[in-house]
Amino acid sequence: MSFPDSNESQDNPVNEEEFNAQKENILKQILSSEARMRLNNIKMVKPELSNHVEQYLIGMASQGKMRSQINDEQLKQILLSIQQPKRDFKINRI
Repeated sequence: MSFPDSNESQDNPVNEEEFNAQKENILKQILSSEARMRLNNIKMVKPELSNHVEQYLIGMASQGKMRSQINDEQLKQILLSIQQPKRDFKINRI
């Protein structure tokens, strides 16, 4: 049985902070200010959707598939394509 090293548990929050700082820096470069505001608003309501979109955008940027900044309208299209379609239920009364 191995026990976690005390140094590892102290380094983990620092690594997470560095990762978040790098992620925010990349998002600042690839998103317009309006798109960043929209993504931050979504993060407050649906954090899992926001994380999914952030990973998608960072992946596209790292592959070189983004030629310019993503504006608000483009972010809306990305959000619509990523979100699961809502199911409509119809109840028929007899």
